[in-house]
Amino acid sequence: MIAANEIISDLMIRIPPHIFPKTPGAYLVGGSIRDILLGRSPMDFDISVFHEPESYAKHIAANISGNLVNIGKSVQPVIRVISKNITVDISTINGQSIEEDLAKRDFTINAMAYELCSEKLIDCLGAQQDLKNNIVRMASSSAFVSDPVRLIRAYRMGACLGFNIEPKTVAEIARHASLIHATAGERIREEIFKLLKTDRSHAFLSQMAQSRLLFNIFPELMDLEKIPSDGNTRGSKFEQILQDYLQLENMLTDLPLAIKSCRQHGGDPADELLKCCLLWQEIGKTAISPEVNQKDQDDRGYEYKSAAITRKICRRLRFSNRQSDYIQSMIQNHTRLKSLFDAYRYNTLSPKAITRFFIDCRDRTPDLILLAMASVKGEQDRRSSDGHAFCDFLIHKIADEYPAFRSRALRPSLLSGHDLIKEFGLSPSPQFKVILRLLEEERLSNNKMTRTDALDWVKKYIQSH
Repeated sequence: MIAANEIISDLMIRIPPHIFPKTPGAYLVGGSIRDILLGRSPMDFDISVFHEPESYAKHIAANISGNLVNIGKSVQPVIRVISKNITVDISTINGQSIEEDLAKRDFTINAMAYELCSEKLIDCLGAQQDLKNNIVRMASSSAFVSDPVRLIRAYRMGACLGFNIEPKTVAEIARHASLIHATAGERIREEIFKLLKTDRSHAFLSQMAQSRLLFNIFPELMDLEKIPSDGNTRGSKFEQILQDYLQLENMLTDLPLAIKSCRQHGGDPADELLKCCLLWQEIGKTAISPEVNQKDQDDRGYEYKSAAITRKICRRLRFSNRQSDYIQSMIQNHTRLKSLFDAYRYNTLSPKAITRFFIDCRDRTPDLILLAMASVKGEQDRRSSDGHAFCDFLIHKIADEYPAFRSRALRPSLLSGHDLIKEFGLSPSPQFKVILRLLEEERLSNNKMTRTDALDWVKKYIQSH
């Protein structure tokens, strides 16, 4: 942390002088000042001016060869200047003075201003002291009423910066937790994602649960507090989930080599959605849900109930279709590895069973391994021989065999529907899909299978059916 008498000179050094015109009434504000004081080099800047933000934006755009985009509302215009290296948002000052503007911001550490013409730092809320003490503190008692998404942002900033949330701020969050219901789903989603992307999110999710904010965001988790945990872990199912979550977060920070070598998301979501999967994969164990079809509740496992409830969460928070599909697929399949392990223990596991799992899960296989390992490692009794054996099975059986499967899967299929018509005189029907699926299982289970072998297999299949 830099000393007070070094602040102005440090800011002068770190703010590129050729970018921002030193117009009277123009202030650098917000997170960029915070980052500079923390020794970081921001790439995004916010400027507040009293009049004509577009005019000021045009000067900046000319200086950095940037493009102008209007991203604000008519009552509060915001002009964004985008260049190759930096982004600058220019808006009008919210109030009669810069001090009034700063008092309306979210947290003290985001409520400093640097007057460009005088090169003066304005800190009217004690932000520098909060930076020194690693504290996230609300700028005013009305901060959360003004914009409830700040309730989540407090924890997100704590996780991103490694700061603690000031006790009075925590109390206000708990008092106003229900206000989050009035916030647009996509804003909640973005703040949650930013929190989950950090490697400190477990501690702050636990704090969010204590303030009840987490349960106001995800009421589907609330009943898990009433269900006893499984296995050797004491406490509730929700407490067990938090323990599993911590293990997952630790593994994502330092991935096992076997997983790291084969983990490829491709176009799928990254770690923040994998963490969502762990949080939500047990919600089907709660009371009967009206969102789930009664037949599914009777005939399918809790995994399908969890996926159906999760689908509603994804719609509420405006997840993309790809994100929602990823989560539902992960949750529906997350217990299959345990079933494979049980078969392995009793010497009934066939190569086709593993291949069938790989076909269904594809590039999500490494993530499913991580979920399974996190659940085992989350148990308090980590000396469990079954737990060690299960993890050994996941690493040295499933993870070791997956790369070879993926290599075989990249090769073209041996036969097509056209071949079924030409070689066997079959007419197109739904049976084509069944035959080709079963043949694909055979091919991917047998690395040496040829087209001749495939034709022989189909011939025998037709004769036996």
